[in-house]
Amino acid sequence: MTVWWRWPLDVGRKHLAGILAAVAVVVLVQFGLLENLEHWSLDQLFEWRGPRKPTLDVVIVTIDESTVVELNEQWPFPRAIHAELLRKLAEGRPRVIGMDIMFDLPSSRGAADDEALGAAVAAAGNVVLGAAIADDIQPFYTRRTLNPPISVIRRGAAGIAPLNMPVDADNQVRRVPLWAALETERLPTLDVQLHALLAKAGVRVAPLPDRDSILINFRGGPRTYPWVSYYRVVRGEIPAEYWRDKVVLIGPTSEVFHDNFGTAFAHGGEMPGVEIHANALETLVRGDPIRAIPRPISTALAVVAALLGSVLVLRLHAFRALLAAAGLWAALTLAAFGGFVVADYWMRGMAGTVALVLGYGATVVEHFVREQRERRRLSQFFSPAVVREVVRHKDEGSLTTSRRLLTVLFSDIRGFTSISEKVEPEQVAQMLREYLSEMTEIVFRHGGTVDKYIGDCVMALYNVPLPDPEHAIKAVRTALEFQERTLAVSRRWEERLGIEIRNGVGINTGEAVVGTLGSRQRLEYTAIGDTINLGARLESLTKDYKTNIIISETTYALVRDEFITKELGDVTVKGKTHPVKIYAVLPNSIRKHPRATLAVAATLSIAGDGRMCRVTTRDISEGGMALKGVPEDWVKGQRVQLRCEGGALPKAIVAEAVIAWREGDEVGITFTALDPDSVPALVEYLSSRLK
Repeated sequence: MTVWWRWPLDVGRKHLAGILAAVAVVVLVQFGLLENLEHWSLDQLFEWRGPRKPTLDVVIVTIDESTVVELNEQWPFPRAIHAELLRKLAEGRPRVIGMDIMFDLPSSRGAADDEALGAAVAAAGNVVLGAAIADDIQPFYTRRTLNPPISVIRRGAAGIAPLNMPVDADNQVRRVPLWAALETERLPTLDVQLHALLAKAGVRVAPLPDRDSILINFRGGPRTYPWVSYYRVVRGEIPAEYWRDKVVLIGPTSEVFHDNFGTAFAHGGEMPGVEIHANALETLVRGDPIRAIPRPISTALAVVAALLGSVLVLRLHAFRALLAAAGLWAALTLAAFGGFVVADYWMRGMAGTVALVLGYGATVVEHFVREQRERRRLSQFFSPAVVREVVRHKDEGSLTTSRRLLTVLFSDIRGFTSISEKVEPEQVAQMLREYLSEMTEIVFRHGGTVDKYIGDCVMALYNVPLPDPEHAIKAVRTALEFQERTLAVSRRWEERLGIEIRNGVGINTGEAVVGTLGSRQRLEYTAIGDTINLGARLESLTKDYKTNIIISETTYALVRDEFITKELGDVTVKGKTHPVKIYAVLPNSIRKHPRATLAVAATLSIAGDGRMCRVTTRDISEGGMALKGVPEDWVKGQRVQLRCEGGALPKAIVAEAVIAWREGDEVGITFTALDPDSVPALVEYLSSRLK
C-alpha cells in the first residue's frame, strides 16, 4: 500500500529539474539579471508592431550640421540668434515652445546678448526652458542640484524643466521621468510642463499618470516628426502660418552635440534627445504609455512555465515535448504581441521564455543521465540495439513480440573458410573485426539494425524496431555499398596478406515474428520465421548464380523502379516446396576497368561555370574516379574538370569528365578527355597498384 505522504515526494522527484529551473529563474529575476533580455523583447515588440503615424502636431527645429555651416557660427550660438528664432516662431502663434538647450551660464558675448534672449522668451509667453539636474558627490553624501537658465533669461519663461532622461544598461532610452526629485522639492519635467501648457491652451489631453516615470510609446525612429533646420527659421524661409497651433521643440540633432540616444527604433544610437521628448509628450497627451506587467506576476508565470516545461517532457517523448514547448512559446509570443498592439501592454515574457527553456532542458538532461544509467544496467543482459529500444519505449512495451512486415539482409564473405586456413587465427580475427566494423557502419547509415553476426555473416533487419516505408530500398542500397566497401577492404588485405575477398548478399521482404526472444538467461532483439530463412538461402545462392546480390520477388516488387535488376528465374530453395522467383541487383555503373585505391586531394570545377570545390579521391581507373565531398547541387550528368596530384601519383592528372552517379556526398565521374601528360601518369600508377 502506498503511503499518502509519499505521493508529493514522488512528484517532487519526477519534477525536480523543473523545480530547480523555477528557483533559478526567480533568483535571476530578483537580481535583475534578465532585465537586458526583457528590454530586448520590448524593442522586438516595437519592431514587429512597426511605426505609427503621430497624432500630435509637433515640429522639431533642428540644430544640425547645415545650420552651423549656413550661420557660420560656432556653438554655442549668440543668444541674440536664439532670440530671433523665438520671434519668428512667435509670429505664427504656436501653442507651446520647448527648448532642449541649456542657458545656465552667462553669454560670453555680454549681458546684452542674454537680455535679448530673455526679452524674446518673455514676449513669446509660452516657452519652456531646459535645465539639468547634476549630482554633487561629497565624501559622505551626494547632493542633487538644479542648473537652471540664468535669471535674465528664465524670468519670462512659461516654465523651467529638467531635461534629464535615464538610460538603461544597454544605453537605450525607454522611460521618461515625470518628476525630478531634489533635496527639498519635486519638479515637473519638460514633457509634463508642455503637457500642462497644452491643456491650458485648450488641447484635449489625457490625465497625467500617478507615477514617477512612464515607458514611452514610441511612434517611430528619427524624423517621425517633421524636422525644420534652425537656420531656415532664422532667415524667415518658413511662413509664419506654418507654426500656428503647433508644438515646437528646439534642440540639437547633429551627432557632434552628443545628444543622440538609442531607442526601440534606433538601436544604433541615432535618435536625438529632442525627438525622444516629442514621443514622450505625445505619449502623455494620448494617455497611452506602455504598461508593463508587474514583476511578481511575471515571476509567477515564469515559475509556471518552468514546471510546465518539465511536465511536457514527462508526459511526452522529448521531440514531441519540444514541439509542444515550441507551440506553447509561440502561443505566448502571439498573445504578448497581441496585447502590445491592441492594448499597449508589455508582458515581460523573457522570464517565462527562459523558465520554459530551463524547465524543458533541465528535465531532458536529467532524463538523459537517468537513461544512461539504465543503459549501463541493461547492457549486462541485452544487446545495444535492444537496450536502445527498452529505454526509448519503456512505457510502450516496445519489445513485445509481434508479427510485422520487414526486410532481412544476409551478407557473407565468399570462401572465408579457405581464407581462415591460410592465415593465423589472430590475423583472421583482426581482418574480421575490420570487415564487420565497416559493414556495420553501412547498415546503421541506411537505417538498419544489425541483428547478429554469425561468423563472417552479417544479419540485418529493416523496418524494425521503428517503421520505415523505404525499408526494402535501404536494404538494397546497403547491399550495393557492401560491394563497394568490400573491394576497398579486399585491396588492403591483398597488400598485407595476399588474400582477395568478395561478398554475397541475399535480401527478402515479408512478415516475421520480431521482438525480444531467447531464454530466461539471455534475451536478444531478433526475428524468426520463413521470411528470415529464405533471406539466408538467397545469400547462399549468390555463389551458384555468380552474382553479388540476390533479392526475392517480394523485395523486387518494392524496389524495381529504383535499381538495375536482372531476372534469374525460379528456384526451389531448401525448406520450400514451391519455386521462388529471384532477381540479381546490378550496380548503377557496371565497371569496365579495374580500380586502384587513391586518396589524395583534388580540385573539381564545373565546366564554363567557374564554381570550384576541393574534394578527396577514393579510387581511380582508366575510365574514371570516385570522389568524396562533392556539393549536393552538383548532380548526375554535370560536366566537370578535375585536377589531382600528390600521394603516389607520378604527375598531376588533369581531365574533363561527367558525373555518372551520386550517393550522398560521394560521386563517380567518367573521363571524357585526359590531358596528354596525364595518360602516362595514370597508366604508371594503375600498373603499379594492380599487379
